[in-house]
Amino acid sequence: MAKTLNKAQRQRQALMRLVIMMAILICVNVLASYFHSGLDLTHEKRFTLTQPTKTLLGNMKEVAVVDVYLEGKFPAELQRLQEAVRQELTKFKELSGNKIIFRFINPIEGKNDQEQKQIVHELEQRGVHFLELNTKEDEEYSMKPFFPYALIQYNSKEMAIPLLEDPQGKSPAEKISYSEMALEYKFANAINLLGRRDKAHLAYITGNGQPLDISTMDMLNSLRQSYEIDTVDLTHQLQISLAYDAIIVYSPETVFSGPEKLKIDQYIMHGGHVLWAVNNMNTSLDSFAHSPQFIATEKGLDLDDILFKYGVRVNNDLVEDEELNLPLPRTYDGGKSELHPWVYFPKLNPTSDNPIVKNMDFVKSYFASTIDTIRSSGIKKTVLLHSSAHSLNPRSPVRVSLSMMSYPLKPETFNKSYLPVAILLEGKFHSAYQNLLAPSYLRVLDSLHHPFKQVCDTENSMIVVSSSGIFSNGYTVKDGVLPMGYYSYSQEFYANRDFLLNCLEYLTDHSGILEARSKEVKARLLDTTRANDEKTTWQVVNVGIPLAVVLVFASGYFFYRKRRYEVQRTPKKPTT
Repeated sequence: MAKTLNKAQRQRQALMRLVIMMAILICVNVLASYFHSGLDLTHEKRFTLTQPTKTLLGNMKEVAVVDVYLEGKFPAELQRLQEAVRQELTKFKELSGNKIIFRFINPIEGKNDQEQKQIVHELEQRGVHFLELNTKEDEEYSMKPFFPYALIQYNSKEMAIPLLEDPQGKSPAEKISYSEMALEYKFANAINLLGRRDKAHLAYITGNGQPLDISTMDMLNSLRQSYEIDTVDLTHQLQISLAYDAIIVYSPETVFSGPEKLKIDQYIMHGGHVLWAVNNMNTSLDSFAHSPQFIATEKGLDLDDILFKYGVRVNNDLVEDEELNLPLPRTYDGGKSELHPWVYFPKLNPTSDNPIVKNMDFVKSYFASTIDTIRSSGIKKTVLLHSSAHSLNPRSPVRVSLSMMSYPLKPETFNKSYLPVAILLEGKFHSAYQNLLAPSYLRVLDSLHHPFKQVCDTENSMIVVSSSGIFSNGYTVKDGVLPMGYYSYSQEFYANRDFLLNCLEYLTDHSGILEARSKEVKARLLDTTRANDEKTTWQVVNVGIPLAVVLVFASGYFFYRKRRYEVQRTPKKPTT
């Protein structure tokens, strides 16, 4: 009777333990659906959001809806990007207090050809474009369209962002890693821009021959998506309004007068930011229409004095780059045309850790000049773009001839390295007109409620670029306006548009979202040679050792059980 009772008690205890365990598992799963946590053990903290992004998400007032069109059956690399997008948006959702709603959609799944064409057209109007993927079905290869984009709707506005990057010189695995690292910045920047009540204001300065033609169309259209932009003619304005968050001095052709420079100087002293894109040399490919050569001379813009005061000097020279350059076609007798390296079109290398250019691809340029940094107290200077390790910079006048492409380049003559072409200046700038203006003129400025300032009250910033062609776009009769950064002769895309937008975001947006671009991009790829050499060793480590551990544990457990029951079954000696 006692044995039966003990057995029933053990059964009830076992059942109770099972019920408690199931209840614990259910509670853990319910809590896990609401709370997620992780430990980022990567050296570069690739899975940890930056503090500005966390602050942005914590301050969201409305719900953002994200439609991710990267959905379907993909190769392993694209599946990896797909999962990275899902994880990133999950983190965004948690930190925003569930104010991020996302879904993955294949917009053409189950649609006939006519419906697919209509959907593709509608998505393109909203900034979502398709790429083609080579797939194999039933032993036949075909091109399958897919959409590596996300469409974000927030604050009654929407923005499409590309999810797949295509940096030059990268393997497919490296491109996926590059794309993964850009996800936080892209999503956070889109939410930041869409969440603004008012766009930042820019002024495009005119009055000194600055172009407003087809070559600036893509630049201005790109800026209008994120900024309110006006044109300001310096020759007709008494001053530059401080309502502008930044001004752009792009490709001037004629000399700046003293009053015009003073207007820019005082705008800076009162806290305004400037993006200078100034080329000091007269250069143009159109010159080759009349002659196979031309002489490049300085424009004489007369900006040296104020730029010198701020900490830089744009030189009257041309950068020649033997290592990294764009090709130019050379036509021979008979109409045959071949591409040859053209040293005057350097591919500029962004190697700085500054978030403006970090992790950015090459930037193409035309007829760039070098920039010298000048000793200036309290001004921090950061080189954003520079030439390669094999460069040269002949000073004005420079003979530029197509015949150079007929002869092999001599690497030993390109004996200068990393010539600066774009520089960021930060600090409290001093006026170029400090102690130079007459008292009567100062009283005039006071009467205009724009008193003369000799130094900035707070930290300020400006960016100086010595190749205005960086921000221009091409044009063909067949294709119309070409995207900024696209080089038609080699059919390659460069990061010129990203550089422009990053520069202006750095100058105008102080939320710090751009910090997310500073994450390291390290593709830890498999060393196939080492993997083959150490194949047997790692098979033993990954398969043999776990099995051995299990066997040791099982043997110990059975031995323990055997000893335990042997003790229980040993009859006790009767007491006398």
